[in-house]
Amino acid sequence: MKENKMGTMEVRRLILTMSLPIMISMLVQALYNIVDSMFVARVSEAALAAVSLCYPIQMIMVAVACGTGVGINALLSRYLGEKKQEKASQVAMHGLFCAICNWLVFAVIGLFFSEAFLRLFSDDVQIIMMGISYMQICTICSFGVFVQITYERIMQSTGNTIYNMVIQGVGALINIILDPIFIFGLGPVPALGTAGAAIATVIGQIVAMFLGIIITQKKVREVQLSVRSFHLDGMIMKAMYRIAIPAILMQSIMSFMTVMMNMILAPFSEMAVSVFSIYYKLQQFVFMAVLGMNNALIPILSYNYGANQMERIKESIRFALWMSCVIMAIGTVVFQLFPTQLLYLFDAKETMLSIGIPALRTISVSFVFAGISMVLCSVFQALGSPNHSLLVTLLRQMVILLPLAYGFSSAFGLDMCWWSFPITEVLCALLSLYLLRSMQKRVLLQLQ
Repeated sequence: MKENKMGTMEVRRLILTMSLPIMISMLVQALYNIVDSMFVARVSEAALAAVSLCYPIQMIMVAVACGTGVGINALLSRYLGEKKQEKASQVAMHGLFCAICNWLVFAVIGLFFSEAFLRLFSDDVQIIMMGISYMQICTICSFGVFVQITYERIMQSTGNTIYNMVIQGVGALINIILDPIFIFGLGPVPALGTAGAAIATVIGQIVAMFLGIIITQKKVREVQLSVRSFHLDGMIMKAMYRIAIPAILMQSIMSFMTVMMNMILAPFSEMAVSVFSIYYKLQQFVFMAVLGMNNALIPILSYNYGANQMERIKESIRFALWMSCVIMAIGTVVFQLFPTQLLYLFDAKETMLSIGIPALRTISVSFVFAGISMVLCSVFQALGSPNHSLLVTLLRQMVILLPLAYGFSSAFGLDMCWWSFPITEVLCALLSLYLLRSMQKRVLLQLQ
């Protein structure tokens, strides 16, 4: 069998070629989420509010799907590195089994608990009814997103990341095309409002799912998917979710942090909350580049760990850290020099500028340190220390950040609140480096 490129290709070239398609696909994903909101906002403020209230559930679905995918990714790549093709195929089949189970759980939640969830946040009957239709469609038809992400992770594990970009791009394009048709109505299609937005979303996901199935069958030779050969293995499930559960929690924590930060900022003004929301959207276009690289880094490290290629592991970590620092430094420069222009993208007026300019400049000081922690969290996941990754993420998003933000805002005001981000990221970057050093003996790494 032909040697997998993750064990032979020059490391820097390997990371770049595997990372770029994932980065582009994540950019597309972020863009079509923004376009989705733009279309819904034109229906009414109530429609936008309904979709916004459902967004945490969608984020949690993606967190579960992607977190499970991290477990599939790391374990499958490791078995491929160890030349255990049959085991790798079983991991992939277990991943698909988990995708179906996760879909069923969220379908039940959407079918029976949508109204109860929405009533936690609003008493407006119109918002609740719009939200129920949107949430039920997105959850009951969520098999598309769960299976799609599973196939994407299978492709990543075998080094075929270019197909991720194709799948994401096609799904996003279909969603963008169908959004105005189903939301506002066109020809025989009636105007469906928020339900139309949900229908456009799930159709895009389902088409992407089928595309993933076809590409995997045609192009991915390292893994053989067969229902007949599948047998449920508790050891595989345990090993997979030992890595996946911390990853799921890590991605869910970010949503919780956003809610808590909004609660801290709300006493100052609604504009303070809006500024933080705008910052969060803007920083995604910087952070997603590092996240895309990390998605490629995990299977590379796992494969070479399984193949006992320690020199390739060391070089991969060094290059990923260097690349992350460069990306984040560029992001910092942009936020420092052009905060006004960035805020103008959101039709900023004087009040927003007075709050937003110091916020963007202060928080962006943290970017390079955040990039170090993000890369090392992926290293911990790939090399069998997912609890280290979970610890750093908890500290970054909650344990250090939120008390600091609350304390600074209460004692010194809004401008000082933003400094909780740089302080938190510096501390967590130092901790991540310490944890890496403490892990070296177990994985036989001697970084220079």
